Amino acid sequence: MANTAFLSLCAYGRVTGLAVEAGAGVSHVTSVCLGQTWREATYCLRVAGGHLSGYLHRLLLDSPNQPSALKALKKKTLTQLKKQCCYVSTDYGGDLRNQACHHPARFQTPDGHWITLDKERFCCPEPLFQPKLLQQSSPGLHHLALQSLQKVPDRAWKDTVGNIVLAGGSSMFPGFPERMCLELNALFHGTGCQIRVLARPERGTAAWLGGSMAASLTPFQHTWMAKGEYQERGAAYVRKIF
Repeated sequence: MANTAFLSLCAYGRVTGLAVEAGAGVSHVTSVCLGQTWREATYCLRVAGGHLSGYLHRLLLDSPNQPSALKALKKKTLTQLKKQCCYVSTDYGGDLRNQACHHPARFQTPDGHWITLDKERFCCPEPLFQPKLLQQSSPGLHHLALQSLQKVPDRAWKDTVGNIVLAGGSSMFPGFPERMCLELNALFHGTGCQIRVLARPERGTAAWLGGSMAASLTPFQHTWMAKGEYQERGAAYVRKIF
């Protein structure tokens, strides 16, 4: 067992940094120093892939598309539609006001119906940055990242802020890395700190990749827990040593 934020950093070849994880069920922002997570610098956002799929469905039901075709959409199809057509806007308010900035896309459902997406394409992922769109009072991921960095001790701050990594399937939206970078630099404006966000093409499975890499290292071979130890000491011992 290992913290997914640490594993995501491992996928980038880091053991210190800030992991911004946007997954299927929940999103996290976690600061890690030399492999140890800062619990007081860990924040959770109850907006992730599943919530965005539901939000996209509601947006489409309010669109000019055929209501009968939309009501029959299954979860798997909505997820495919979201991954294939949606993107994060770098200027949400401006794009929303300017019709010329909309870039419609068409998607064919398994039963042969065609669905046209207009502003829904960039409205769908926006709750990651504006949770209020889903009636949540939590700050967006960029604000949580700032809060996490503010909790990091001074001795580790420079290394942490210099290694901000993205992970999870919901970080795979086109435009997500650019938007995160823009938002963080706006929050740090005037501090003289230029924020850079690292985004691997394989970041959707960063935690798995990091786990695979960590488990293959020679020093890691001394940290395995044997089945007999688990049976003797129980599940609480797992949390203690990991």
